[in-house]
Amino acid sequence: MSDPLLEELLQALRCLPGVGGRTAQRMALHLLERDRRGGERLADVLGRAVRDIRRCDRCRNFTSADICDICASNRRSDRVLCVVEAPGDVLAIEQATGFEGRYFVLLGRLSPLDGIGPEDIGLDQLERRFAGEPIEEVIVATNSTVEGEATAHYIAGLASRHGVRLTRLAQGVPLGGELEHTDQTTLAHAFASRLPVSE
Repeated sequence: MSDPLLEELLQALRCLPGVGGRTAQRMALHLLERDRRGGERLADVLGRAVRDIRRCDRCRNFTSADICDICASNRRSDRVLCVVEAPGDVLAIEQATGFEGRYFVLLGRLSPLDGIGPEDIGLDQLERRFAGEPIEEVIVATNSTVEGEATAHYIAGLASRHGVRLTRLAQGVPLGGELEHTDQTTLAHAFASRLPVSE
């Protein structure tokens, strides 16, 4: 029988996406056999991150401060706002494009069948930004799923009411695909080729 603490470590590692029993075992044995200092650093940083990282008060991205670096930067344009579903989408766009505007992270997408409505994903907060900021263009970068498209359509209505031009990511992002799993070249092309959306 295996050591109870080792078993606990294996189970803890399995909480990560895509990590099954064998992968958890490989990770645990690597840390214990070859990189204990790396394991200690991982434990320390993970503990601090879980304790201190929260949502940005303005865009809802992850940050350890009240306002994230993107929102705090005076080099970013307040006139262009990119709306994404998740923090991973912000990372994907930042790595693949030269986008210099701001973000708003929905933390999900509309799904009436699951009881997820506009307020549940912050669309009321987004509308307040449309009303209170000098936003000229909103780029809708929701995923190409049924729920993502419904969310984009709802945002189009909000943008129209506030006189904000709306564009959508264009070619390259596969239907049903997720932004954070799209390669950088494809995402950069789709971002650069965004098109206006008619309501």
